[in-house]
Amino acid sequence: MKYIYLVAYVASVLVANLLLDHFIELPFFGLLSYGTIFFAFVFTLRDHLHRYSLNFALLGIALALLVNTICAFYFEIPWRFLLASFLAILFSELMNTGVFEKLKQHSWHVRVLASNAASVPIDSTLFTFIAFYGIFELPMMAEIIFADIIAKFLIASTIISKVFIIKPKNNESTTLTTH
Repeated sequence: MKYIYLVAYVASVLVANLLLDHFIELPFFGLLSYGTIFFAFVFTLRDHLHRYSLNFALLGIALALLVNTICAFYFEIPWRFLLASFLAILFSELMNTGVFEKLKQHSWHVRVLASNAASVPIDSTLFTFIAFYGIFELPMMAEIIFADIIAKFLIASTIISKVFIIKPKNNESTTLTTH
């Protein structure tokens, strides 16, 4: 199962990057990138990798960065998007991993929500400023960041609370079953 999470994690990062410059106009929250919908899964999938070990989670981050760099050449993703994605993933995922690791004594739900609370704003802000500075005006970038953060939290919360029932087997592992 851990390799399914690994492939899903890397694939989610890739699909998010391929769709990062396509937007949905939301009535109250500004612009939302289609990539955000996929990237919302990234943090929770990374938290699944972390259940197996810190090194496995770091391997996932490294693979995602490598695959996305290689695919950027193939799909001709602009360098500013590649740099934005690379730095946002690097800093936000390391923050996510650090918070998740420090909260080992808490339930998986608490670790996921807390690590997302720390890393999602970093990811959204860093990515948007690097990718779109000079392309969009600051108010539009603020709308993108706001919509991005809201969407990622809503999707992650839905995944945690509605899609999966988490049944702890012991202190570090869990079994996932769907409703």
